[in-house]
Amino acid sequence: MNIEFENAALEELYTKGTTQDHQYKRLSKDIIKRYVKVVNYLRGARRLEDLFLIKSLHYEKKKGDLNGVDAVWINDQYRLFFHSSPDESGIIVNALLFEISKHYE
Repeated sequence: MNIEFENAALEELYTKGTTQDHQYKRLSKDIIKRYVKVVNYLRGARRLEDLFLIKSLHYEKKKGDLNGVDAVWINDQYRLFFHSSPDESGIIVNALLFEISKHYE
């Protein structure tokens, strides 16, 4: 899957393992390590449907206020939100990562 980052902080977390962005700089090393692992799972998937096979991700299409947003679990407390889009053949192979969110906050 093609991965893009909406903000530089998420890309820094992925490539460097740290960021100065106030929203993410307090994440524990374990959460950052799991985030990198989840992004690698997304990169390894050939299409969106492949994410259903990785049960630990708990992939879901959000509804309500987050309608049209996709989410996967980083752990039981944190979620990675992204927008997915299809390629020219209609198969969803693009993901735009935009937020790590603490569940229920």
